[in-house]
Amino acid sequence: MTALQTPHQRTAWIALSLIPKMGRRTIKRLIAAFGSLDDVFAADEAALCAVPRVGAKTAAAIRSADLPALEAALAAWQAEGIRALLPHDAAFPARLRALDDGPAVLFWRGAALPDAVTPAAAIVGTRSPTLAACRLAGALAESLARDGWTIISGLALGIDTAAHQGALRAGGLTAAVLGSGLRRIYPPANAALAEHIAARGALLAEVHPAAGPSSGALVARNRLIGGLSDVVIVVEAGTDSGSLYAARFASRYGRPVFAVEGMAAGNQRLYSEGAHLLPADPAQWPERLHPFRQADGPE
Repeated sequence: MTALQTPHQRTAWIALSLIPKMGRRTIKRLIAAFGSLDDVFAADEAALCAVPRVGAKTAAAIRSADLPALEAALAAWQAEGIRALLPHDAAFPARLRALDDGPAVLFWRGAALPDAVTPAAAIVGTRSPTLAACRLAGALAESLARDGWTIISGLALGIDTAAHQGALRAGGLTAAVLGSGLRRIYPPANAALAEHIAARGALLAEVHPAAGPSSGALVARNRLIGGLSDVVIVVEAGTDSGSLYAARFASRYGRPVFAVEGMAAGNQRLYSEGAHLLPADPAQWPERLHPFRQADGPE
């Protein structure tokens, strides 16, 4: 991907990225059609709508974009510690850069991003777990973090919370992928946990920093959870659990999916779909997970 050399070009790319349903591939199609980002914003509605996947609403959003206001907002967010990464940036997570449907912009706040050489495991599950599952999620995250894994999850109540807390107890790195903006931590009950995560790892989001949670964003963030990880582990899930989306995205990206041994309906569905079974016995975790540790990161 061609580097965006100037602040103006970066702002223009981010402005497109923040338009609903505007992905990296559509932005590339727009640039290919018009020649430059400036020419995209100068195009009329009819010309924009001639580009595949660009409808009237998207065209109107492009034409109404306020680049000076966004530039000022980016400076204000930077002052709050919120940084915007674009796919060509060296710090942009390599696992996400490699995805065809990876984010066009990634906002982050914290001390350290997931890197390409440290193994990463997503630990996810229901927001209403059994006590045993919650304890297991924390113990699993703590064990993997002590073994050098980065723990990825979604900051939700329940299993996600236990996973982040387990990684922090081990003094390890953990990253939380939000379905809201970084200035609108969701759920609010995990605001303090989010600060602890940011102090050691990272808070990540592809949506506008001021955006509240939405069902679409909460589902979409599961693709980032799956994409950032070498393995995805579902601890306990019902049939409608959002964690099943993370598992499906992981499978699409060629990441192995594990479901912890148990009778939860979502876990049973994952077994039937080919997920690896992860025993609830901690003594067996290293043997089951070590072969999937990608020490050298993705190509």
